[in-house]
Amino acid sequence: MNSADLGRRVGVPSTALFTDQYELTMVQAALKAGTADRRSVFEAFTRRLPEGRRYGVVAGIGRVLDAVENFHFDDEMLTFLREQNVVDGPTLAWLADYRFSGDIWGYPEGEVYFPGSPILRVEGSFAECVLLETVILSILNHDSAIAAAASRMSAAAGGRGLIEMGARRTHELSAVASARAAYIGGFSTTSDLAAGFRYNIPTVGTSAHAFTLLHDTERDAFRAQVDSLGRGTTLLVDTYDVTEAVRTAVEVAGTELGAVRIDSGDLLLVAHRVRQQLDELGATETKIVVTSDLDEYAIASLAAAPVDAYGVGTQLVTGSGQPTCSMVYKLVARAGSADPAEPMRPVAKKSLGAKSSVGGRKWAARRLDEHGVAEAEVIGTGAVPAELADRQLLVELVKGGEVIAREPLDTARDRHIAARAGLPMSAVQLSRGEPVIPTEYV
Repeated sequence: MNSADLGRRVGVPSTALFTDQYELTMVQAALKAGTADRRSVFEAFTRRLPEGRRYGVVAGIGRVLDAVENFHFDDEMLTFLREQNVVDGPTLAWLADYRFSGDIWGYPEGEVYFPGSPILRVEGSFAECVLLETVILSILNHDSAIAAAASRMSAAAGGRGLIEMGARRTHELSAVASARAAYIGGFSTTSDLAAGFRYNIPTVGTSAHAFTLLHDTERDAFRAQVDSLGRGTTLLVDTYDVTEAVRTAVEVAGTELGAVRIDSGDLLLVAHRVRQQLDELGATETKIVVTSDLDEYAIASLAAAPVDAYGVGTQLVTGSGQPTCSMVYKLVARAGSADPAEPMRPVAKKSLGAKSSVGGRKWAARRLDEHGVAEAEVIGTGAVPAELADRQLLVELVKGGEVIAREPLDTARDRHIAARAGLPMSAVQLSRGEPVIPTEYV
């Protein structure tokens, strides 16, 4: 892929109203109290992984960078806020000039994470940082959930192809973000053209059952598709009788037929029968693609089947039962003023139960065992131990309000493959379990 992998950002609208009202009312109150300019550090993290998951996948960082860059209030937005009496005049004047001018550090996209991992660290004045809370969390919670599901499916597929095809099962904008996150998690193609256009993800697609039903006979439908798309196309063979359809497909396209798709029935049994039939007809290179409400468990159950690729929709774009990562965005340190010389002091929520957090500006590193396999996620607020200095996870993403770390989507995808491979082997087990490595605070 080329430099367009960085994403087509032309015409991206402002993201400033992708937020909750209380972000703006906090700014108003802080401006009036004289505390809005206090230097602050916010961190995005999750207190736990979704139930049964052994690792999380960082996705959405590139979209967060776009959102921060495009977070500004235009005249129409300011008019809306004034007419709805959301904030007062001085706050509207402040918002009119808003541009994030701080720094952001974070786990690079595609990296894995664990409970407590400081996935994103946002530094600047209280007011400019708190405004970004909702949009950052909405992106990270959605994309990381999809990427985690995709990663589990990728591990279950064992190197076989994975096609993202969930656009019709979610909101049209979520579909684009889902395709992007799925690609990071290990999928190789998408059916969604908007995702292909925006992120240069390879797109695929041929025909549905409606195309076969349109024609007088299945043979007519296959002939029309092959005449239009060539012998290398994929023919859908389960509209009527699968055995007859496979025979007809090879008669029409010849042994150069690219693939057949099976979308119903006992996929394990049908795939074996279709493979045998294709081989007997001389179409030994014709591939088999299966679809039909697949998830990671169904994919794993087909490991012994002669399947070349899986198409996944509903379960992928809904996080395979875990549609959010429960990430939070918390103030962890702040100074008493805007003075850079004034020291920061840790702050933290001390709620009863599981909602407390750890204060302080954090670093994170992954400790490896003697075999180079991850054994702990180490998080601290002081000096980084010398033995972990070259294992630090956070990278600088935004400096002085300027994005400095955009990268091709393939880089994030490759990073995830490497990060997952560096975990203990039990990380890819589909059985429910605890995080595959512990989080240690130092």
